[in-house]
Amino acid sequence: MAKKTAVVDLGSNSIRMVIFEKTSRYGFYTTAEFKRKVRLGENAYNNGKVLQEEAMQRAEDALSYFKECAYKHKCKKILIVGTSALRDAPNSKYFIQRIREKLGLNIRCIDGKNESFLGGLAALNLLSPFKNATTLDIGGGSSELCLIKENKIIDSISLDIGTVRLKELFYDTNKLGNIEAFLKPILEQIPAHFCNDNLIAIGGSLRAISNSIMQKNSYALKNLHDFRYDFKYEKHYIARMLDADVQTLMSFGIKKERFDTIQEGALIFLKIAEKLKCKQVITSGVGIREGVFLKDLLKPRHIFPMNFNPSLKSLQDRFLKQDLHYKTPYFTTQLFDVLQNLHGLNKRYKSILINAAKLCHIGEYVNFYFANEHAMNLILGGLSYGFSHQDKVLIATIIKLNGKKANPYEAESLRQLLPNARITTWLSFILALAKTLSCEDKVSFKMLGSTLYIYNEDRELNLVKEGFKKISKSIPLTLAINQLP
Repeated sequence: MAKKTAVVDLGSNSIRMVIFEKTSRYGFYTTAEFKRKVRLGENAYNNGKVLQEEAMQRAEDALSYFKECAYKHKCKKILIVGTSALRDAPNSKYFIQRIREKLGLNIRCIDGKNESFLGGLAALNLLSPFKNATTLDIGGGSSELCLIKENKIIDSISLDIGTVRLKELFYDTNKLGNIEAFLKPILEQIPAHFCNDNLIAIGGSLRAISNSIMQKNSYALKNLHDFRYDFKYEKHYIARMLDADVQTLMSFGIKKERFDTIQEGALIFLKIAEKLKCKQVITSGVGIREGVFLKDLLKPRHIFPMNFNPSLKSLQDRFLKQDLHYKTPYFTTQLFDVLQNLHGLNKRYKSILINAAKLCHIGEYVNFYFANEHAMNLILGGLSYGFSHQDKVLIATIIKLNGKKANPYEAESLRQLLPNARITTWLSFILALAKTLSCEDKVSFKMLGSTLYIYNEDRELNLVKEGFKKISKSIPLTLAINQLP
């Protein structure tokens, strides 16, 4: 597979291109993203779904610009998929051929079930772990749902309701009185087995709604991907958007580019969410573009190998010389186990601690000074996929603390996402001690009462003893270094 791949989503409302760069077999990150609001489906839904010349020209201009950008980024592969407006249009073959002849680009028009599958594939691989959920991707011309059970994609459907479609058929023509009758038979197409406690929200309209809720609640992170909220608690707030004027939409924190379709998106979302009887909404920052990339990356399988995370691997590939730091995770695991009876933390915290150990040295490759602060910023910004906000913040925090006592004022902004101070202190202590030990080749541990004996039978651990002086003594543990139990 190419080192850099550009994926273009040719939607009814917008055309987006994302450039992915591989750092290893499965490790990757996003290097660039481009968007043009071309409205390919404009005036099509009230004209027999025929693509209009003006809209096709806008799309052609955008694709020409995207092609130039992809080449400047040295992409070896450009994958383009067309969705609702293209598959509905009687003249879609003409447009696809026109782009092939003029720009040398190949567009693959996908059906609704395939579009739904790609969104589900992205969510399944790139959100923090979940077993059961239904994804909802609201586009300009259609809305796709994908059912995931026990970490497997079970079913997918596509509904002919989208923001641009509703706008042109009802909002622009002042026929809102007919919209309920239009929506009712479409909503009845959703099978009962799609009902789910978890609804995964995909697409620009749903991300805009999640962003508004984050602002209202003064949420600690400015990271939409994997942001979660209680639907019952927030649905009345979302419903207020339906009748909001421009000034009110601004107070919701909705961007101007979303003003003309956000109410249509909110209406579709509320109707489908209630139909699915969802309790929790999980915001997905990924969708069809990531799904196209992953399908190409992971073929013939559709899921990453067990216990593999592409973001963690990408950070390691870019910022670590792994052969120098393999001992830190090793000693972290040993220390967690030998101290189990004292700290009493469960397996989830062990997993978090090991992941922190794999990343705790990345800041040193930015600058030795303030290395832990650099590591924290890299993790909060670069640990994009597969981690909950709570786990990501905890990993970054225990690395930054590096065994030192937390400054309560410094951690205030992230406190709502962190566990209690006892847990954070223990994890930070174990990680700092493991980092200190990583300079040694052979170390043994023995726990007697509340004393941990750390020793090497062949020689004294002088570097460890010196390094321990920098670690906070705020836990109920005595360290005996260079002493045999």
